[in-house]
Amino acid sequence: MTAEKFEDLIMWKKAVILAKDVYCAFKNSRDFGFNDQIQRAAVSVSNNIAEGFERKSRRQFHYFLEIAKGSCGEVRSMLYLALTLEKISESQFKDLLDQTKQLSKLLQTFSNRISH
Repeated sequence: MTAEKFEDLIMWKKAVILAKDVYCAFKNSRDFGFNDQIQRAAVSVSNNIAEGFERKSRRQFHYFLEIAKGSCGEVRSMLYLALTLEKISESQFKDLLDQTKQLSKLLQTFSNRISH
């Protein structure tokens, strides 16, 4: 199946869920600088998928998927820091970490597919 719009892409849907879950996990944190950084990184994943898709060029889409993957890695890195600083529970950490790993794999797989 060929997607007609970015909203059809499973990776975009999963990225939106990740962003929502990141917002929920840190909604009670008063560390506004940390919250802003991890939330921006999480939102960047779905936004870059959407922007790349709308460019209508395989090369451009590939470029934006790479940016999305980088943002996904940034979220993952910040999750380790959040756990270390006890900003989230171990179970929240594991859930969000799993989401970022799965999403990163999806992004890489799709990126590889369109770059050939």
